[in-house]
Amino acid sequence: MALTTTVVIGLGLLIYVVLYLTYGKKLEKEVVRADASRETPAKKFYDGVDFVPADRPVLFGHHFASIAGAAPIVGPVMAMAWGWLLGLAWIWLGNVLLGAVHDYLSLMASVRYDGRSIQWISGRVMSRRTSLIFQVFIYFVLILVVAAFAAVITSIFVKTPEVASASILFIVSAIIVGFLMYRARIGIVPATVVGLIMLVGSVWLGFQFPISLTADQWYVVLFFYIIIAAGLPVWILLQPRDYLNAWILWFGLLAGGLAFLIVNREINWPAYTMFSATVVGGKPSPFWPVIPLVIACGSLSGFHSIVASGTTSKQLANELHGLTIGYGGMLTEGFLSTLVVTSIAAYGMSLLSNAGTKLAEAGIEVAKLSDPTYMGTHYVAAMLKSFGKVGIFAQSYGMGWQDAFGVDVKIGTVFAGLWVSAFALTTLDTTNRLARFTWGEIVAEVVKDESARNMLSNRWIASVVAALIGIGLAATGNWTIIWPAFGGANQMLAAIALMTAGLWVRNVLNIKGIMRYLVLLPALFLWLTVTLAYIWFIAVVNPSKPVLAIVAIELVLALMLLYEFGRAVRKESKEAAPA
Repeated sequence: MALTTTVVIGLGLLIYVVLYLTYGKKLEKEVVRADASRETPAKKFYDGVDFVPADRPVLFGHHFASIAGAAPIVGPVMAMAWGWLLGLAWIWLGNVLLGAVHDYLSLMASVRYDGRSIQWISGRVMSRRTSLIFQVFIYFVLILVVAAFAAVITSIFVKTPEVASASILFIVSAIIVGFLMYRARIGIVPATVVGLIMLVGSVWLGFQFPISLTADQWYVVLFFYIIIAAGLPVWILLQPRDYLNAWILWFGLLAGGLAFLIVNREINWPAYTMFSATVVGGKPSPFWPVIPLVIACGSLSGFHSIVASGTTSKQLANELHGLTIGYGGMLTEGFLSTLVVTSIAAYGMSLLSNAGTKLAEAGIEVAKLSDPTYMGTHYVAAMLKSFGKVGIFAQSYGMGWQDAFGVDVKIGTVFAGLWVSAFALTTLDTTNRLARFTWGEIVAEVVKDESARNMLSNRWIASVVAALIGIGLAATGNWTIIWPAFGGANQMLAAIALMTAGLWVRNVLNIKGIMRYLVLLPALFLWLTVTLAYIWFIAVVNPSKPVLAIVAIELVLALMLLYEFGRAVRKESKEAAPA
């Protein structure tokens, strides 16, 4: 019997539910020992601004809208070069053994340390100097996030002008909703109704008035946009947009999941092509250790630790809500990546076959794509030439809607593009805001002169620095180099955050037996994998000098953090877990 979309989606859901109820609950009860009676920072330090208790569904929406960007889609799209099975295995295993554990422990460690950041916590469980090293590392990660997501958004806008129009109108809608909620105070229900109506209107108007600009023009627009958005008060754009994004997300996941369960389409993509498919920088790329450079957020993401310990921990009303938001949030993102792999595995081959003219111009023979070896060496070039980084998923998603619900392909495709661009824009300007904060923390540590420190940490100067470097890297057009550089930085951040969480479990919570190793050993495996991938990237891909400089600095910082981790492992901390 042929494998179908129903089987893959159903199996993915089964894995996530079972692991949440078993492994996740074990972490909650035996490691973190979550206690509903323990006062959380949201209540202990309530200020009505940052420390505010939130209902579990509301906080889940905020957290997930913050962590879910374009990466859970773009990474799996590129990894299809190795075949759908290897990528899906990395997503599923990474979700339950690495990503969800990382997210949950980062959140709960921050909760126990009064809502402090993961880099601050690393200074407590390793050494004081670790915090500064970690901050510098995170800053370079954030620069690469800006570069990667700017490239993704520009590609979508150029390939699908309707999405560009709809995205701009969606931003306007979010600002209006923010005004209705926080200034007019009409109530969340009426504001939500207005927002959803404007959201539908944005899609419709996007069809009517597509905006066509060149890639360079869009980079200029994005440069000024993220500077302004990163400096605006959060109630104007960030909070209402996150709220509306959550509705897009839930609808997209529900409609897509149902469509691919109903349509029961046969999987006709090669399950395995070759071990060293051509993926990164046009070079033969061994699946291990290179896979974390390609599939980042869909499997695990260090960026999540920044969000979990930055804003989410300050809003957690009850420690028992942490598993749903941290562990469950990562599994939900993994389901999104599962949906991406399944849709392309079912419809991608047909789409590439119909793009014969474009592919022929690039010297790619469509008839040979059914051969696994030929697919492994030519897929990325064929995908970029025909549909782009997100387009092949958006088209596949739209075809699933058409077969399952009878909806026109174009509607599903534009919705999928808006879905991706909305979250990518959220990640883009939120990252620039985080880079501004991190820049200020670094300046405060290293610049002693007060006037110079105040000038350098000015919010507009800090925003311009991050935007200029990030957008500048994206504008070079070296997509197949920028993306793996971002992926590696993100995964190395996850390894370091997981090391920090592992030390918290071992030395502070004083957990004995196998559970302490189920955190520490995956962290070390991930660190080793990403380090080897970085060395391969530098030696084989030979990236441009700016990217090479960032990757080399990150590799040195990662080695320094491993040294600090080793010193901390050799000593048993007598510090009790803070309440």
